[in-house]
This record gives sequence, structure tokens and C-alpha cells, in this order.
Amino acid sequence: MRLLLVEDDSMIGEAVLDLLRSEHYAVDWVRDGAMADTALGTQKYDLVLLDLGLPRRDGIEVLRSLRARHETVPVLIATARDAVGDRVAGLDAGADDYVVKPYDTDELLARIRALLRRSAGRGEPAFEHRGVSLNPATREASVNGEAVNLSAREWAVLEPLLARPGMVLSRTQLEEKLYSWKDDISSNAVEVYIHGLRKKLGSELIQTVRGLGYLVPRQ
Repeated sequence: MRLLLVEDDSMIGEAVLDLLRSEHYAVDWVRDGAMADTALGTQKYDLVLLDLGLPRRDGIEVLRSLRARHETVPVLIATARDAVGDRVAGLDAGADDYVVKPYDTDELLARIRALLRRSAGRGEPAFEHRGVSLNPATREASVNGEAVNLSAREWAVLEPLLARPGMVLSRTQLEEKLYSWKDDISSNAVEVYIHGLRKKLGSELIQTVRGLGYLVPRQ
């Protein structure tokens, strides 16, 4: 999953960036509202972690512009503004959730997982399809009840496919789940991870749709 972190405080930004990457998220970090607008206009994200007190453009303005473009990406506001009026304004501007600094990192990660579940149309914390089970909270994977060890990149490829059975994802779309701006992308990276997943999970789980990409069948 690819996340956008919008945070102008260098110390907080570095800490959150390390935290999210340790959870195997691909993360892009911008430090002001104008850069956030540019990033959101040029890249698709699975979730935005948004501060409000930003240079150049306030976070609420960024959020309103995003929703005015009818973008449905989940937005979690993370800010020091703790007045009830600020929380109401953020939620009414289109935020999906709101957490006040200083926040507990376990709670922050749990809120991110909850928003990602909701955006994928799931309510349950873990999801299972065709005998394959993934638990994002524990990073545990299994096939027919047997634990399977997946690398971070294999997980990043499998999760969006398994979350939406029947949906074709192109190689480019899967690459966007794998890499942030600063990462080097190998030309055959997705194919390598798909091959590894098929060896571990069975050759029939992930199917190639010639000329389009990959999917996990609905049935």
C-alpha cells in the first residue's frame, strides 16, 4: 500500500516515515500544502496522513481541494489542533478520521489499517480468499491454515489483489503499491514477486490477464 505523509516537522516526519516503512508501506513525504496538492494531483495513494498547520497552504485547504476533485482516498488528519471545533472542521471538510498529537503509534497504525479496510469494502480485520488468509495487523499469512512466510514486497503485491478479487491490476498499478519516489524500480520486479507468490501459494491463485495485468479470481 502506498501512503502520502504530509508533515512539516522534520523530527515527527522522520519518525512517522520510519514507522510506516517498518510496517512495509511505501511512503512519499511532503512538507507543505502546495507540495501535497502536487503529489495528490499526480499520484494515486491508498491513504493520506495529513497535518493541518502547513506552510504555503493549510491542510484544510488541501483536503477541500482534494474532495472538490471527487477523490475518495481515505484521509487521516494527524495534528496538534485539539479543539473540538478543529476536529469538526476537519471531518466536515472530508477527513475520514482524526488523531491528535502526540499520538500513540500503535493507535495510529490501527487507525490506518481500519481506514484501509473500509476503503477496500471490508469490515473484518483479516481477509481470506481461496484458502489464503492475510492479517494486516500481525502481518501473518497462511494457506489452508498453514503459515507462509512472505517478504515485504510479496505482501505488497498480494494484498491489493486479494483485497479485491476479480479486479485486474496492471504492472504499473502494482509498482505504485511497492515503491515510493526515491526507490529504484527494477523492470521485472512485479513479475519476480508474482513468481515467488505462485510458488508459495499455488500457481492458480494469481492469474495473468494478457496485455492488462494480474488478478485473483472471484471464485
